[in-house]
Amino acid sequence: MVTLVAAIVASACQPESKKVTSSEADDYYEIPTAPIVPTEAELIERGKYLVITSACHDCHSPKVMTEHGPIPDPSRLLSGHPKDEVLPPTEKNDGNKGWILFSMNLTAFVGPWGTSYSANLTPDDTGIGAWSFENFKTAIRKGKYKGQEGGRNLLPPMPWDMYKNMTDEDLKAIFTYLKSLPKVNNLVPAPKPPTES
Repeated sequence: MVTLVAAIVASACQPESKKVTSSEADDYYEIPTAPIVPTEAELIERGKYLVITSACHDCHSPKVMTEHGPIPDPSRLLSGHPKDEVLPPTEKNDGNKGWILFSMNLTAFVGPWGTSYSANLTPDDTGIGAWSFENFKTAIRKGKYKGQEGGRNLLPPMPWDMYKNMTDEDLKAIFTYLKSLPKVNNLVPAPKPPTES
């Protein structure tokens, strides 16, 4: 009987059904098993952890200055480059001179590609409000703007070519977390080519 119980417990951890025999009888038992599906709360918690440890706030959250230096602004978490933030003038094509510039909020970037701005990742219509999980996966796996197959490529410094290696489960957790955030209405400016940067 102990062997049967151990076999049943072991089989419950398997991703598919398997037959288990009892050493006390020749009966076969079909043990249906299924992958554990996390709850929405568990997905949100996992997604929050992944967003924090993947440094998403570094570029996608405007900052406030504290005695410990700049930290993400709690009222604008992951809302991207502020639409009303005016950048100081730069020399044309600074990035071509061996430098990449970051704004004080760390949400705008000037380099050989021109000027790029971090996206609004909140569930507002100016962010990812209309996105499906498939859009999110396309953005991360293929580096496509707004997750559209025919869209332009995401611009530096977005490290999508690193994040594309995340599992579907991790991407689902991140997406679920982002969709749970408070909406922040912030239409991020369009990128500028090098001739206008």
